[in-house]
Amino acid sequence: MGPANLAKAGTLKHRMPRQPVSSSGRRGVALVLALLALPLSWAALQAADPQPYTVAIEPTGEDDLDRTLRDASSLISLREKAPVGPFALVTRAREDIDRLVTALHSFGYYKGSVSISIAGKPLDDPGLVDTLDRAAGTPVAVEVTPRRGPLFHLRKVAIEGDLPPDLRAKAGLNPGDPAVAGNILAVQGRLLDALQERGHALAKVSEPVAIEYPDSDALEVTYAVNAGPRVDIGPIELDGLKRVNPAYVRRVMELRTGEKYKPSAIEKARQDLAARDVFSTVQARAADRPDQEGDLPITFSFTEAPRHAVNLGASFSTDLGAAVNASWTDRNLFGNGERLTLSGAATELGGTADRQPGYNIGAQYLIPDWLERGQTLQFNINAIKQYLETYQQTAYTASVTLTRPLTPHLTGSIGLNLEQEKIIQEDLTNDYTLLSLPVTLKFDNTDNLLEPTRGFRWAALVTPTESIGGHAGNATFVVMQGSGSTYLDVFGTGRSILALRGLVGATEGASQFALPPDRRFYAGGSATVRGYKYQWVGPHFPDGIPEGGTAIDTATIEVRQRIGAKFGAVAFVDAGQVSATGAPFTGPIDVGAGLGLRYFTSFGPIRLDFAVPLNHVPRNDSFEVYIGIGEAF
Repeated sequence: MGPANLAKAGTLKHRMPRQPVSSSGRRGVALVLALLALPLSWAALQAADPQPYTVAIEPTGEDDLDRTLRDASSLISLREKAPVGPFALVTRAREDIDRLVTALHSFGYYKGSVSISIAGKPLDDPGLVDTLDRAAGTPVAVEVTPRRGPLFHLRKVAIEGDLPPDLRAKAGLNPGDPAVAGNILAVQGRLLDALQERGHALAKVSEPVAIEYPDSDALEVTYAVNAGPRVDIGPIELDGLKRVNPAYVRRVMELRTGEKYKPSAIEKARQDLAARDVFSTVQARAADRPDQEGDLPITFSFTEAPRHAVNLGASFSTDLGAAVNASWTDRNLFGNGERLTLSGAATELGGTADRQPGYNIGAQYLIPDWLERGQTLQFNINAIKQYLETYQQTAYTASVTLTRPLTPHLTGSIGLNLEQEKIIQEDLTNDYTLLSLPVTLKFDNTDNLLEPTRGFRWAALVTPTESIGGHAGNATFVVMQGSGSTYLDVFGTGRSILALRGLVGATEGASQFALPPDRRFYAGGSATVRGYKYQWVGPHFPDGIPEGGTAIDTATIEVRQRIGAKFGAVAFVDAGQVSATGAPFTGPIDVGAGLGLRYFTSFGPIRLDFAVPLNHVPRNDSFEVYIGIGEAF
């Protein structure tokens, strides 16, 4: 109703009051409709020499109303982008009066008024333009004084038609409420939504008709409702599918023919399909009328995502050096959303915690909705070569993992892993065959994967393992690990975040050196304690090389602060300990601290962290630098 910022809400229809009213009262609500016809043609009114001005709107005492007045004022919105001369400035101010009065009406002040003065003179002063001409480019003050007048209230709220009695409360509007236009107009949408959720797909609710009673500062509003018949969902058409099998879509779709028509259920089904990476967009549209059986057909229109995708990535840290990776993915291998990914990475390129470059080559095959909706079956094979200072590893792994959501935020998985590896540590070479059964629970209710500002994440992992080989003989052990992080929005703006993380792990069933070196716990590096070389926190051999331990605990406090639109800064402290033979919280504690910069892009923040160790560790670096995409956690 009214000018641009209020037109989004619609308009109130008015009838003449049932009793005589004054002329000033009759124009109260009707002015809202009249303003829709006001032309704006500033180009014809602009003068050769613009008149600079400032604008001050006297506060009304209501913050929301004050904001609406500022938004409605063309004196404010056009002040810099459309300069005008003296005569056009006066014209702009006169038209603003109608706009601002309409804003007052929208808040229920139907007797409200506005006065504007320029350079201390009212707009009807015959000498105003001459005064502005003499100002000769000097800024003049425009002062706007709104007067609210009495707040109108609702005397009656009538709903006419066949609205089910139990839905009348959905209106949310009662006699005695303030006659705020936005609240009155919102009833139409609430009633329509309530009817459609009940299956009345073709329901109609008219715009409210308002009758004004100026002498009592009151309004009466009436809504006409035609509920129409209740309908069920008819045939579901699938449009736009090319490589995706229609049978797969129908199997996973959370909507069936014969169900009661319910917009929220249709939208939920649409969002679920749109979240699958085989689709770029998914739209749902109901027919205009029921079919011959009285059901309402629904059409889902799909735009399939490109079948293939190539991803490239890189990271750098002073301890592990550079790493570059690439992957190729087929998102829809056999038409049912099966995903095949081939990947390769060159790792440990020039770091202080490695001896020469390594690699990781792998293939992943994922079957979505395997046996049950939402359940995923995943196969992985990898070939790994690492030349770390701690140990050198050549490994070949194969695994199968079944994952399913347990709640909207909780996911569980169970897997079977087989690994054949050769590890050299302290010039001792061992071959291991490892069979493990990892069981994992993960919870995540954060608001963003790469840049969380609230919520928390935790994961619990239990991995029973049978190790065959090695100089210490066969071993059966269980690795238990829990990790979590939380994010606190300090001021509620999303710009100042306190991030905390923790990790606790322990191994039962095998001593330190009965464990293969890659199954022991290590700390140090960007994932645990920054400032220390990768794996450098914990017990060491006499030559300074880390041994790895049977238990671990680490913690981090990090403060993240946005700076402007694109940049950010962080400060952090990490601490951790690794025990050679005991439980968590028993080894010596090492602490690192540092600062970082962030540059925010559309695909996530680019991270640069600088950290130093606060404890002396033999053969450690004096500082570490980490560069990557996304936050450290």
